[in-house]
Amino acid sequence: MLIPIEQLVFLCIGFFIIATLYSSVGFGGGSSYLALLTLVLTSFFAIRSIALVCNLVVVSGSTYLYFKNSHAKLKDFLPFVLASIPLAYIGATFRLKESVFFIILGCSLILSALFLAVQTVEIDKSKKEVEDYPNYLSYVLGAGIGFLSGLVGIGGGIFLAPVLNHLRWNKAIKIAALASFFILVNSVSGLFGLITSDSLSLPWRETICLVIAVLLGGQLGIRISLKKLSANGIKRVTALLVFVVGIRVLLVNGLGLF
Repeated sequence: MLIPIEQLVFLCIGFFIIATLYSSVGFGGGSSYLALLTLVLTSFFAIRSIALVCNLVVVSGSTYLYFKNSHAKLKDFLPFVLASIPLAYIGATFRLKESVFFIILGCSLILSALFLAVQTVEIDKSKKEVEDYPNYLSYVLGAGIGFLSGLVGIGGGIFLAPVLNHLRWNKAIKIAALASFFILVNSVSGLFGLITSDSLSLPWRETICLVIAVLLGGQLGIRISLKKLSANGIKRVTALLVFVVGIRVLLVNGLGLF
């Protein structure tokens, strides 16, 4: 599968920008990779596979730096990922119609963005910065979002982070770190799901070029996050990115209105 060189350059620039922005809030950018790939590729399996691999590349570097800078502790994250891994694998084995896939993805992203946006304007000083929740909630959230992430072919952090921020599970930087780690393990699980269901399709030229683009963008973005963004800054950037992508995916890819 070869696409014209000018389209490949366009994709590389777009993927670099997406990786920079998304990695700054702990995400891999899978939802936006999907949206861009649909503009130039016709194979749904290739679109899903490339987005998942690029996701994996970005969050691998982000996760390493979050742990290195002590923003992540494995024991806090294990309940989420232990429940999500098998469900992400199961979700990835489902063969959805393309329109159904994009409708589910678009609606999920829009709801996640609205959840997160509300928090940035909430002014309730009586609430604690971090709330306490029973441990089983981590397993429930991990399982549900893991299945959804496998179903749509992205890591799931873009769904998890708004929910955890709304619940005040922890500080914004730690939630970003969890989202990154969550995406990492779910992307690996989802990749195995694609392989076992014979749905993996990776055109080598396009995949190599796009992986290099997201690797560079991801490393730039995570360093911006660690040094520059405040807690509310992380939330606002996250909400805006998620909402814009959700609207586009729903209207253009899901309902075919434009």
